[in-house]
Amino acid sequence: MPDNLTIVIPAYNESESLSLFFSEVLDHCKNKGYQLIIVNDGSSDNTLSILTDFKKNSDFDFTVLSHKVNRGYGGALKSGIAKSKTKYTITIDADGQHYLEDVDVLFEKIKETDADLIVGSRRGHSSASVYRSVGKSIIRMVAKILMKLSIYDINSGMKIYDTELVQKYLSLTPDTMSFSDIITLTFVNNRHLVIEEPIRIKERIKGLSTIGVRTAFETVMEIINIIILFNPARIFLPISAFFLVFGTIWGANFFFQGKGISIGASTLILTGLIIFLLGLIAEQLSAVRKNQ
Repeated sequence: MPDNLTIVIPAYNESESLSLFFSEVLDHCKNKGYQLIIVNDGSSDNTLSILTDFKKNSDFDFTVLSHKVNRGYGGALKSGIAKSKTKYTITIDADGQHYLEDVDVLFEKIKETDADLIVGSRRGHSSASVYRSVGKSIIRMVAKILMKLSIYDINSGMKIYDTELVQKYLSLTPDTMSFSDIITLTFVNNRHLVIEEPIRIKERIKGLSTIGVRTAFETVMEIINIIILFNPARIFLPISAFFLVFGTIWGANFFFQGKGISIGASTLILTGLIIFLLGLIAEQLSAVRKNQ
């Protein structure tokens, strides 16, 4: 792969934002020699026609991919990343909130550090809404509980990847908004070098963000799925231990009072043992999947 950079932008109903800032993206890519892939994710507005006009009238050659139906934020990113042919790939959002100068900063940083993934960290920037802030807090809290994680802004939309590695893991990632979180956790779980670099954020130019508490709960479920895939003991062992300890305490209380063996305590202990055995099976399946 050429030692260069491809910018991937997913766009869903972003006609207003694209009409205002996309020409800057084209100029920046032309001046820096970057490749550009933008994915129209089944938009119902004029996103595709605007991109078509830009492509027709611009002297910079870029790639437009178009989904016939909306696949989701992750689905659009996966389509764009899969088409990247350069050594590094960076993703930015189509809402005009990212500074193009930060693309250059992250590109230089990944070459300097030989990192596998650099997350553009928005730490210190307030979220656009309370719901979005709560959602992001829930995601971070659950991720830190379930695994060792030194990365703060795991759901940042600006990330720069080693292209071969990220393409290798695309099949493990969802098509939803949780793509950003899951791809970061996948890199971390597989012991790749993942670091953060501060970036700046502008106010959204047009349109509304769809990230909120509901997205957070969907992401939490995806995080649990990915942890079960890579390290199921993190999920099964604590649950098993809870039932075993609680059942033993309950049963001991009945036993020492001379009331015999409690049915409830026996059920809890048996449940704990079953969950423990399921955890062992999940560990074996995880090992097989890793080898594949």
